[in-house]
Amino acid sequence: MQTTEIFERVSRASKQLALLTDDQRNEVLLAVADAIIDNKERILNANAQDLAKMEPSNPLYDRLKLTDSRLEGIAADMRNVARLPTPLGHITNQRTLPNGLRLHRVSVPFGVIGIIYEARPNVTFDVFSLCFKSGNACVLKGGKDADESNRVAVAIIHEVLEDAEANYQLSIVNCQLTDAVALLPATHEATADMLNAVGYIDLCIPRGGRKLIDFVRDTARVPVIETGAGVVNTYFDKDGDLEKGKAIITNAKTRRVSVCNALDCLIVHTERLNDLEHLVKPLAEKQVIIYADDQAYAALEGKYPYLEHATADSFGTEFMDYKMAIRTVASTSEAIAHIDQYGSGHSEAIITEDSRTARQFQQMVDAACVYWNAPTSFTDGAQFGLGAEIGISTQKLGPRGPMGLEEITTYKWIIEGEGQIRS
Repeated sequence: MQTTEIFERVSRASKQLALLTDDQRNEVLLAVADAIIDNKERILNANAQDLAKMEPSNPLYDRLKLTDSRLEGIAADMRNVARLPTPLGHITNQRTLPNGLRLHRVSVPFGVIGIIYEARPNVTFDVFSLCFKSGNACVLKGGKDADESNRVAVAIIHEVLEDAEANYQLSIVNCQLTDAVALLPATHEATADMLNAVGYIDLCIPRGGRKLIDFVRDTARVPVIETGAGVVNTYFDKDGDLEKGKAIITNAKTRRVSVCNALDCLIVHTERLNDLEHLVKPLAEKQVIIYADDQAYAALEGKYPYLEHATADSFGTEFMDYKMAIRTVASTSEAIAHIDQYGSGHSEAIITEDSRTARQFQQMVDAACVYWNAPTSFTDGAQFGLGAEIGISTQKLGPRGPMGLEEITTYKWIIEGEGQIRS
């Protein structure tokens, strides 16, 4: 099937999704969640084929890998989405004009959302759940690294949708309910087709590294929301608690190194250099390579086994690996200046017991998520109570931070009159 025909069918399906009630959408999501568990072996076999083509040392390997527990988590997130209130039909503004016209601003779906993503097969299920719940159809363009996993995932979703269409006896014009989610070929040509699908794709969301996001933003002729790329910093202040700091830094760096909320640079106040050895000691167990500036290097030399000198490229790099930079500063203002220069607007954190310093940091740091005494690993739609996420927006226009159901709806004005005319 040509991509234009796929786009046409998905576009038609997006308009037919209004035939489903919220209860029916929820039933479909719960059925897909059950199908994920029932088809674990099928999904893991496909995922194993993808993993066999990638070196385990590749930073994307962890993102690509599915396990029993991860599939359980994906299914749980989908059930959580089903339990959330519908984002549709909310009246967010209403008024009656002096001439008697009654105005209502009502939340509605965007229509068709296109997602371009790399080695992240969980995105297939997450995007479907959020789009379907919010009445949006979706076009997925996964990377070749996860193609087998993505194809099986979409096949399972389609099987549930086929049953739903029969059970609900839907009369869908010129399309099927399965057209509400389509997977494009894992080719560069398919990416170009999506980015140029004016009139079919209402919103495109890239999920991947900086190179992918920049390409989509600079190339697309359809609206784009930038997400994902995370150059994440954590500042350990002169008034930071050592035990809190050690736990937060370890969790932020090593919980999952390949995700966008993982720590890339530890900023440490000069007055706490004597504590630096203890702050990073747990990282040695994971063989984290530290690229330290001159002051931090002097403080760690002979005390940390995986130590290297920082270079100009060490700061502002999203490592997605067991690697981390350290920058030394003499003040909170200097820490904020470092973040202004090297951060990506994703997630930043401060560790301090001084509330005034913390508030200064939170007010002045320009990022979607700014933490005080907590790790950036919490930047996640499910952790924020959104059920799942379709992406983490790092832009300011429109949604910002983890994007759930509300962030993938728009609105329209409904106007009711009694025959008024404008003079």
